[in-house]
Amino acid sequence: MVHSLQEAVFLQLLQLLTVLLLAPLISGILTRWKEFVQGKKGPSIFQPYWNFLKLFHKERVVPDSAGWIYSAAPYIYFAAPLIVTLLIPVLTAFPLFMAFAGDMLSGGFILGLGGFFLLAGATAGGSPYAGVGTTRNRFVSLCTEPIMFLVLLCVGFAAHSTVPYNVTKTMGGMFFSPIHIFLFIAFFMMLLAEAGRIPVDNPSSHQEFSMIDANRVYDYSGPDLALIEWGGSMKFFVLSVIMMNVIFGPWGLASSATFLDLLTAELVLFFKFLILDALIVWIESSIGKLRLLRISEYLGVAGTFALLAVIFSLT
Repeated sequence: MVHSLQEAVFLQLLQLLTVLLLAPLISGILTRWKEFVQGKKGPSIFQPYWNFLKLFHKERVVPDSAGWIYSAAPYIYFAAPLIVTLLIPVLTAFPLFMAFAGDMLSGGFILGLGGFFLLAGATAGGSPYAGVGTTRNRFVSLCTEPIMFLVLLCVGFAAHSTVPYNVTKTMGGMFFSPIHIFLFIAFFMMLLAEAGRIPVDNPSSHQEFSMIDANRVYDYSGPDLALIEWGGSMKFFVLSVIMMNVIFGPWGLASSATFLDLLTAELVLFFKFLILDALIVWIESSIGKLRLLRISEYLGVAGTFALLAVIFSLT
């Protein structure tokens, strides 16, 4: 357990640095494995870092029609996952000093606020492709928000709390129960949609009329684009941590602030992400992207699993 404020601040900063620095690597591994499975050489797993470095050295171009929302959106989108990191168990099984500043609902609102500003900034640029991406993204969000509500409802009934550190203890004791299985499947399907992965979106596509998430950043360049890309990888990282450490269970989290426990927690978290990356690569190499109007059917299935989890938690 943490015995001093200095220890708590150190652990909080360690969790922030873990999300900040490890998120691009997880994205790089996912891209490299996907290219390898498809018979291509693929980029280095460290390619996202080089891309960010290159973009930070490029000129920032701003459309004439853009206002303050356009300029603020990349920073808000970048900061949102880091704020949520303060509320969730990334490395430690015991709560830190910011753990009870918000629950899972407030974390969803914070991530949603970042996405809202990015959509508002995209439309402020005036690009028609950004407008197409924005409307399609709102359609996907319209389908995922009820699933998130059902997940929170189930968590509230099962754990009698929506604070992540309390939920993870309850879920650890419900391993392989119907509630646990249905909740995990629903959250994983929602994660693929929120992260812009197949079958909802294809992150490696360069066809303007088929993209969703990538169309939103058509007007952004230089450091702004780097912040958005980095923020997107951190959003995927944070949502995955919620799925693996809160919904799935607390296995591998540090029970004390010792160096060995923290190092073990880092390694276990990395191993969990390798398994998650392998699962996503298998999915994206086995099926194709759904047509836009069929995305609602896919997310309807996710909503059904979430509803079943709620029913089982009540009974």
